[in-house]
Amino acid sequence: MSASVVRRLALLACMAILPHAAFAQQPLAQSPPTSATPVDLNVVGDLVAANLILADQQVLDAFGHVSVRHPANPQRFLMGRNLAPALVTANDIVEYDLEGVPHGAKTDFAHFLERFIHAEIYRARPDVNAVVHSHSPAVIPFANTQVKLQPMYHVSQFLASGVPVFDIKQAAGGPTNMLVGNGKLGKSLADMLGQNAVVLMRGHGNVVVAPTLPLLVFRAVYTDANARMQSQAIALGGPITFLDADESAQAAKVIDQIHTRAWDLWKRKFTR
Repeated sequence: MSASVVRRLALLACMAILPHAAFAQQPLAQSPPTSATPVDLNVVGDLVAANLILADQQVLDAFGHVSVRHPANPQRFLMGRNLAPALVTANDIVEYDLEGVPHGAKTDFAHFLERFIHAEIYRARPDVNAVVHSHSPAVIPFANTQVKLQPMYHVSQFLASGVPVFDIKQAAGGPTNMLVGNGKLGKSLADMLGQNAVVLMRGHGNVVVAPTLPLLVFRAVYTDANARMQSQAIALGGPITFLDADESAQAAKVIDQIHTRAWDLWKRKFTR
């Protein structure tokens, strides 16, 4: 990423009221007018940060989207309008209900066609408070083949429970445009995800979920990293030793305690 782009992202993050270190004295923006329900500005700032971080980490490109469950109403969620993640600011955040209907959004805002991914996962999983959908190229080979994505190292232990593959053609009963553009397909995807942290989407990408936004960003980054490492290991040839269930369970306890270190590092990049 060029220096000019990095500076642009940093400026957007500052405008998006991400409080930290040198910017702690900057005035906070008003509650985004695109949210119908009052929301903690720190939540909005963290959602903007998640967009910028995942773009910087090349998990999200011009496409893809990240959301967080509305802290004041579990039947609503917050997500950026139809905009490249690297360009999202606080004023681009929209409140949606679990039917994918926007509330309080500006009339000229366009909305992501696949917001139903988020809506149906929040409906099905009360334990999930953050969702990201990406088109990460590294994961697609595992979505399009019989090779299972499995944990290569301790930071990707969350893959040990299983990584199912959603095939939209099967869910729809025939060919589609490959987009989860309605609640029925969103529900099928949520059903395939089950109680796992990640679901792959054949010919498309993946979805990652977590109980918190910092853990979601952590999982999204390391899902992508794990996929790249596993492909490299396959290319080397021979058997691969993955983390077993016991190792993964013990690693999970550590990751729960330390994953915010990565969040703090990544977020600081945009708040200096």
